[in-house]
Amino acid sequence: MTTETLATTEPTTQPGKRPLVIKHRRRRPRVLAHVGLILVAVVMLYPLLWMVTSSLRPNDEIFTSPGLLIDTFDLSHYPDGWNALSKPFGSYLLNSALVVLGSVVGNLVSCSMAAYAFARLQFRAKTVAFAAMLLTIMLPVHVLIIPQYVMFAQLGWINTYLPLIVPKLLATDAFFVFLMVQFVRGIPRELDEAARIDGAGHARIFLQVILPLMVPALATTTIFTFIWTWNDFFSQLIFVTDPDLYTVPVALRQFIDAQSQSDFGALFAMSVVSLIPVFLVFLFGQRFLLRGIATTGGK
Repeated sequence: MTTETLATTEPTTQPGKRPLVIKHRRRRPRVLAHVGLILVAVVMLYPLLWMVTSSLRPNDEIFTSPGLLIDTFDLSHYPDGWNALSKPFGSYLLNSALVVLGSVVGNLVSCSMAAYAFARLQFRAKTVAFAAMLLTIMLPVHVLIIPQYVMFAQLGWINTYLPLIVPKLLATDAFFVFLMVQFVRGIPRELDEAARIDGAGHARIFLQVILPLMVPALATTTIFTFIWTWNDFFSQLIFVTDPDLYTVPVALRQFIDAQSQSDFGALFAMSVVSLIPVFLVFLFGQRFLLRGIATTGGK
């Protein structure tokens, strides 16, 4: 038997080591999974990338090519879009920021208090109230918008931000209440009992014991409330009709004119600008978001 034959018949592994063939077989599904995820990510990101590239093209070239390559750069859409409406686009960004700030604060305060009540307090019809709260998640906004509009019109709140902010102060977002309830239920009750032995009441237990431990759930609520409120078009269109009070989604609608030529270049440019706050919030808050979802789901 020659040396070459012996080399081919030698074992490929040493005692105590995993065979290389098994390593390759286990590595192959991981590579295929990563390739599949990359392809899915490219498909999902394509509309966003196309919008960004379209904001840098002349208007007559936007819909002529579905590709992402730019033949002629045109940066004029950004200054033109910024000043295209009755007010600079920055004023609409400030309007949206005001609505988002009120909504975030309202959800954090009201939903956390409601969650503590459902998770820690004992009162009559608690189960029924919790079930009714969960049932509100199934109601679409289109069913509620008409009675809400009638009620807010009688209060004189139309063309103000009150219909968009005040309901948040009343824990109307049942999803966040449920999320926080699940999180609070996972906090050991021994902490409450230790604080109660020291003479703390429910207010002190909530503020000094429970609330500091709810940071992941509060961060998740903040991020979701920011994104949903910033991108909300339907409610803001119904309750706000004064152009000076328009928020970003409603202001972007003004770039599309059904009777004359629409400025799609400026529309895409301001859409890119409006996505920057959402991107920054998700970028800096994704660690808390993943942590909050993981810990809440595992409780």
